[in-house]
Amino acid sequence: MEAHTFITCLIAVTLLTLTPGLDTILVIRNSGRGGWRDGAASSLGICSGLFVHATVSALGISLILLKTAWAFNGLKFAGAAYLIWLGVTSWKHAVHSTRCIFPDALTGSESEFRFMRSLREGFLSNVLNPKTIIFYMAFLPQFIDPAGSPLMQSLLVAGLHFSVAMIYQCLLASMVDRSRNWLQKPGINRIFHGLTGSVMIMIGLKLVIGELDHR
Repeated sequence: MEAHTFITCLIAVTLLTLTPGLDTILVIRNSGRGGWRDGAASSLGICSGLFVHATVSALGISLILLKTAWAFNGLKFAGAAYLIWLGVTSWKHAVHSTRCIFPDALTGSESEFRFMRSLREGFLSNVLNPKTIIFYMAFLPQFIDPAGSPLMQSLLVAGLHFSVAMIYQCLLASMVDRSRNWLQKPGINRIFHGLTGSVMIMIGLKLVIGELDHR
């Protein structure tokens, strides 16, 4: 990849990373749940999903999905269902927080951290997001040299995106972690999880409704 192409790609993935979206919401939600480690593990899962999209796009499987209505629609509904499930989980946490007193917010939050759970949530939320497939299908060709290996170049772009997103999301997780004692106050905790849960459910429902409207 030439220097000017690399710089352009770096700017593009940085702007994409800084744009608030589901990834940001999930990192904030999980950081509030289990501290910066929870947010960082979720970020690792999210960013690992980028390599899946890069590989799928490079091999042309995404094009098949886009042209095969039932496969792409199935992916949409799976992603929507997962987002709604995450949102409902946040709502359950919000309801539960009204019944609990957090005498030690730090200890209580740390006990909720499970690496594989956070990694899985981040990975699935990224891989099951059809918008990411569409983005990579449109984004990657701008930085691929036909003379080179499409797969290797796609993985290189995904690696750059991975690095930028991990740095930003881990910083975000650290900022949320510093505010964790405040977030763990019963009233604030309820509002925090209620809002993040509502946003996830709304995004999931929007995907479902949008698909049904196109039929």
